[in-house]
Amino acid sequence: MAGTINKVILIGNLGDDVKMHYFDDQNCVGRFPIATSESYTSKQTGEKITNTDWHNIVVRNGLAKVCEKYLSKGDKVYVEGKLKNRQWEQDGVKRYSTEVQVNEMTMLTTKKNSESNTTQAQNPPADTAPKSIAPEEKDDLPF
Repeated sequence: MAGTINKVILIGNLGDDVKMHYFDDQNCVGRFPIATSESYTSKQTGEKITNTDWHNIVVRNGLAKVCEKYLSKGDKVYVEGKLKNRQWEQDGVKRYSTEVQVNEMTMLTTKKNSESNTTQAQNPPADTAPKSIAPEEKDDLPF
């Protein structure tokens, strides 16, 4: 294979709310950590052991605004993107960070949606009376 690839796919839970940074030219960046876990049973002790890895997620512009609006701590998401390593100097000390720059995201579970669904179930809309349905009109569609 002549080329290279830098692709990351993660499914995990947000460890914090999305932190947004807005710039003068209408661009924005959202950052949040997600946790992925794997569990296994120890052969020596028989106890269940869970290892959790934390990933720094970066989303930009429109996707960042969607994340800010709909995601909160604890939500489960599917993200696709690429790894990006950054380094900078702070107080004379070199700092390093590895981030996942996301270009695709799917919300798997969100607290905001489940809260609104619960509220709707507890307080159904006032106009829930059955509506009359007009008889189907003839059309040229084959189905």
